[in-house]
Amino acid sequence: MLKLYDFDLSGNCHKVRMMLSFLGLEFEKVDVDLRKKDQMKPNFIELNRLHKVPVLVDGDLALRDSAAILIYLARTYGKPEWYPEAAREMAEIQQWLSFSVNEVFNGLAMVRAIVIFKRDFDFKTANTFSDSALDMLEFRLKDHAWLALDRFTLADLACYPYAALVHEGNVALDPFPSIRAWFKRIESMPGYVAMPGLPHPG
Repeated sequence: MLKLYDFDLSGNCHKVRMMLSFLGLEFEKVDVDLRKKDQMKPNFIELNRLHKVPVLVDGDLALRDSAAILIYLARTYGKPEWYPEAAREMAEIQQWLSFSVNEVFNGLAMVRAIVIFKRDFDFKTANTFSDSALDMLEFRLKDHAWLALDRFTLADLACYPYAALVHEGNVALDPFPSIRAWFKRIESMPGYVAMPGLPHPG
């Protein structure tokens, strides 16, 4: 059985939990409480020396990084439309996976982490990244229902959690109606999984 090393408040872990649910896959959940420094314990360091969640274990394979895990699950247990093999379609999705680990994480995730986890990071810098991420998402979504290929893909799954959790970083989404409508589309999908702070309260 698949095993997920998970922290309930992590948006990156939430991506993987949703993917597992959408694919109908059973898994064993192993709690790693970052507030208690569980990620620094020797048994976890053996899995990921970067001390981060999520980690997915499938047989003798241990995978770190949420984007890598999403791709693995899509290709191993999913359907081609999740992460197509055609170069153009793959690249269109991949650009949003990169966006999720740069603008989304350094902006939307970080402003939340500063507020709820008291993360030692420059709030002004995080806000700059956050503004850029929201502007980019709104620009795409004002004319498209989804981020890539005009259908739900890993692009949406990768960017959704921290965008929808940004209210916990005291960022208002009133100026971004297309983003809020996108949240509702994702949250209405069969198999959607909630977490503390989600679905988005707006």
